[in-house]
Amino acid sequence: MIADAFFGALSHLLSVNYLLYMLLGVSVGLIVGILPALGGIAGMSLLLPFIYGMDVTSALGMLMGMVAVIPTSDTFSSVLMGIPGSASAQATVLDGFPMAKRGEAARALSAAFSASFIGGLFGAAILTIFVLIARPLILSFGAAELFMLAIFGLSMVGVLTGASLPKGLAACAIGLAFGSIGAAPATGEYRMDFGTLYLSTGLPLSIVGLGLFAIPEIIDLLRGGGAISGSGKLGKGWMHGVQDTIQNFWLTIRCSGIGALLGALPGLGGSVIDWVAYGHVVQTSRDKSMFGKGDVRGVIAPESANNAKDGGALVPTLLFGIPGSGSMAIFMAGMLLLGLQPGPAMVGRNLDLTYTIVWSLAIANVIGTFFCIVLSPAIARLTTIRFSIVAPFMVMIIAFAAFQSNFSLYDLVTLLALGILGVLMRRFGWSRPAFLIGFVLATQSERYLYQAVQFDGWGFLTRPIVLIIISLILVSTWFALRSRKAEGGILHTEGDAEASRAEVLWPQVAFVLFTLALFAFTFWEAWKISFLAAVFPMIIAGVGGISAILVLASYAVAKTDAAANFDLDHKPRAAGDPGTGYYLGWIVAFVAGVALVGFFLALAIFFLGFLRVIAKTSWLATIALTLFGLAMVLVLADNLELVFPGGLLQSYYDLPWPLRG
Repeated sequence: MIADAFFGALSHLLSVNYLLYMLLGVSVGLIVGILPALGGIAGMSLLLPFIYGMDVTSALGMLMGMVAVIPTSDTFSSVLMGIPGSASAQATVLDGFPMAKRGEAARALSAAFSASFIGGLFGAAILTIFVLIARPLILSFGAAELFMLAIFGLSMVGVLTGASLPKGLAACAIGLAFGSIGAAPATGEYRMDFGTLYLSTGLPLSIVGLGLFAIPEIIDLLRGGGAISGSGKLGKGWMHGVQDTIQNFWLTIRCSGIGALLGALPGLGGSVIDWVAYGHVVQTSRDKSMFGKGDVRGVIAPESANNAKDGGALVPTLLFGIPGSGSMAIFMAGMLLLGLQPGPAMVGRNLDLTYTIVWSLAIANVIGTFFCIVLSPAIARLTTIRFSIVAPFMVMIIAFAAFQSNFSLYDLVTLLALGILGVLMRRFGWSRPAFLIGFVLATQSERYLYQAVQFDGWGFLTRPIVLIIISLILVSTWFALRSRKAEGGILHTEGDAEASRAEVLWPQVAFVLFTLALFAFTFWEAWKISFLAAVFPMIIAGVGGISAILVLASYAVAKTDAAANFDLDHKPRAAGDPGTGYYLGWIVAFVAGVALVGFFLALAIFFLGFLRVIAKTSWLATIALTLFGLAMVLVLADNLELVFPGGLLQSYYDLPWPLRG
């Protein structure tokens, strides 16, 4: 069987069609990684609507191309702009950007790309070996063991994501509550759908990812103002960077091992792995004087761990159906769209596809690294473009991709609502990856629990592997809690703490009260249905409500500004910055315009207004950029045979394409 799977995977990889789709995924991943407002989660979310209906191997090739290249290409913005290309590229900024400012951008990029290359291959090798060794164990896993693994993933999210345990648990509970919308797996009863057909099938994962991550990042970059980067020069030192990686080869291997190992822990997330690797290199180095000022080792360590983590994260994602990171949650959703069920079947009847995925990760990593090196000079020049010019194109792509989920205007309304929630969570330091992984695991956790109880009763808790997993949960939680620092926040405001306390505290209190109302609504909706359909959301509401109350208590006893993780992503704003609400208002106006005149006309109006008012471009440039954006979306819709959202205007008048819905 293994030999058949081996040759089956090889035939997939060597097909021209598969390689072309992988190249397409690599190309999209390059763009996503270069634009700092997207990142892996939002970028993967963009592909989900387009893979529906594709054949399995072609779609997997495109997905793996993106998975492999984003951790490499997001280095561009970290080094050249000082802006993390994704959550898992934060540590690279500390030394990569100072190197670029002193004229060593080429050295930093080549060191990062070569370290990423080694890390990616290491991660793929780890996954290959693990599949061979763990296959007999995995095949023995049933619903009970898979349920406990889901709980293990949730426990890792709550404990290890964010600086505040109550916030991490509450954010995860919100994601679980949102994931419980729609039909209950056990009985088919509808929950929290407000009687609407749109919510009866639950919220689309692609929209959740785009709303929570892409929109807040776009707004944050707009608030920064000006160009993304002040210089488009790379300097010299391409070979020097490669030599740095070779000289620090064992550091690269150690950090790759850290990335692969921690990546396999469900819910840990790339941003944590990045900092663990960076902390490792600082702690193990004799000379620490240049860290944070442009030490190349501070680039090599996080980048090698960053790429290796994907191989590790694919272990729980493929073999247990537990996403190892936020981007793996989106990848798992793509597998489900293709009719592939992550879990033991991936080392059984679908073993050939598992090997296809593993080797695709390695091949796409090689291709992606080559493209990054070739395109570096041109990409460096693109970073001098003001972000206010790039922003409308990103809003266009995100809105267009979101609409393809259900071909409903409610897709855009949901995108906007989740975008506002994402902005608030980012502002107040609530973990968005915890929310996302909770959302993804909601349906599976409930389904596995129901199946385990049906098969074995509550005696499933005494099964040997279940007891081992419970022990791991307790031990890992105890060690994590033991190592936590005392709760409290690092203030990002200056001056008298008591004078600014109310101003900082009350918006956070209002947000916590909103989450309490959400949990109360979840409990009330569960109260009205049968026990089997109600027990899971009731537990979520209870845990989330207690966690939110603990967050309130932490504000009450705080002796400082109560910043308690307030505005974790704080950075200097541009002079005259109108604030988050102003830029959100533009997106609200765009969605309202779609409801009135349809997507295409609203997009044209949005481009014209945004470029003139926000970007302050000339009329000639405004019209040219608008026509270019409209042409992009027309080509996309025509090639993919997709439709545009219609509005009130289209319901009264029969307009020609592309003006009609």
